[in-house]
Amino acid sequence: MSQGKTGTRGPGGVLRTKTVEQSISDTEEPDHRLSKSLSAFDLMVFGVGVVIGTGIFVLTGAVAKETAGPAVAVSFAVSGLVCALAAICYAEFASTVPVAGSAYTFAYASLGELPAWIIGWDLMLELALGCAVVAVGWSGYIRSLLDNAGWQLPEALAGTSEQTGFAFDLLAFLLVLTLTAVLVAGMKLSARVTSVIVAVKVAVVLIVIVVGAFFIRAENYDPFVPPARDTGSGGGADIGAPLVQLLFGYTPSTFGLMGIFTGAAIVFFAYIGFDIVATAAEETRNPQRDLPRGILGTLAVTTVLYIAVSIVVTGMQKYTELSVDAPLADAFKATGHPFWAGLISFGAAVGLTTVCMIMLLGQTRVFFAMSRDGLLPKTFSQVHPRFRTPYRSTILLGVTAAVIAGFTSISELAELVNIGTLFAFVVTALGVIILRRTRPDLPRSFRTPLVPLLPVVSVLASGWLMLNLSGETWLRFVVWMAAGALLYFLYGRRRSRLHGGADRPAA
Repeated sequence: MSQGKTGTRGPGGVLRTKTVEQSISDTEEPDHRLSKSLSAFDLMVFGVGVVIGTGIFVLTGAVAKETAGPAVAVSFAVSGLVCALAAICYAEFASTVPVAGSAYTFAYASLGELPAWIIGWDLMLELALGCAVVAVGWSGYIRSLLDNAGWQLPEALAGTSEQTGFAFDLLAFLLVLTLTAVLVAGMKLSARVTSVIVAVKVAVVLIVIVVGAFFIRAENYDPFVPPARDTGSGGGADIGAPLVQLLFGYTPSTFGLMGIFTGAAIVFFAYIGFDIVATAAEETRNPQRDLPRGILGTLAVTTVLYIAVSIVVTGMQKYTELSVDAPLADAFKATGHPFWAGLISFGAAVGLTTVCMIMLLGQTRVFFAMSRDGLLPKTFSQVHPRFRTPYRSTILLGVTAAVIAGFTSISELAELVNIGTLFAFVVTALGVIILRRTRPDLPRSFRTPLVPLLPVVSVLASGWLMLNLSGETWLRFVVWMAAGALLYFLYGRRRSRLHGGADRPAA
């Protein structure tokens, strides 16, 4: 199959691909050109800023107490390994196709237009819900700090009112709007703000590791891998059960060796975000060199910190006594050190700010890339004449995420963020294999080793974690994907620039 500048056409046109050369050429159009201001360090700051958040401040206690015991550190290592397999594939694609859009752009260059649309639609769901969930979590930490100071918001504005029937989370709403303004003002400003916040957040994490190490008691590690607990027979028709149980009658274990792997599927949420580094490819000064460093560096730093924190926290307090809501802070309270507990709560609130901002950043860049390709209205691919940012898409999605965060309690939908990310991992790994076969001539400054073996292992590992998510999550995911496919056939397919739609420029 030959590939020209305008791409190839598959059956019915839905599998036509957009060549790498055309993707890169589109970034030079004056109306769509983004400012190139980010370095490898900036990318790593973005990555660490979004990855260190809800996972390390919340999930550590829940998984240790209910699933893996002190072996939660091993769960983090297993989940980090799954992410590392995907990260290596992302690094090759990001350095070969340095264009905004992350997995959407990668799929367009390898799998075709319809798969690219589906993954772009998936990423928008993942990042919008992720941003809203984190904003609500941030609001909870801030309200807790205000309560300590003797200040309280009215229940109707704290998202907690059950008497009036009206609940609006004002703090979450204002946070997303403020971060939207920062993103409109420019990537370099965003990087500077993020650098300061990430420095505070990493300092708090290091405090947990260094100070907490002095309060470790060896007996808290006994047993390191608690014996497996009888969770009953497999099978059943409960749609809230993990899909692997519904399909195969296998019930994921609580504790024991298999409990470590079940825990890995849960703590995977803690790693969500490293792939967002790839969405900033178009705004990176030297993407071929800096993107692989930013992606792999982010994952290396966060994995080491996660393992260290989980070892310290489970050593400070018996895993059966850990708090589920705020395990790090409460572990210090349990050892009689409320000052450190308060400092950690403050760090958690600060840390969640960057998570929310960078999820919003990633969402707007995917939306921008899809608009530039004609799959969404062209107006959203216009960049600000001064700030050189996609301000229209940023404002639209920022306001939407703010409303979701203000009015909606979506804790039940948080697993959709996991399944969306894992689906993106699968698509990216498959894309590496396909592009190696269809375009072996492309210059690749970073090459995934052991192709196709490593990408296949990445697909299987991500698929296994997806099977450990509930059937209800899968149902919601399929409904969202079906809605996206319908929108593509009604609008995107005919307006696509590859199809010769109205948004396609003259030759």
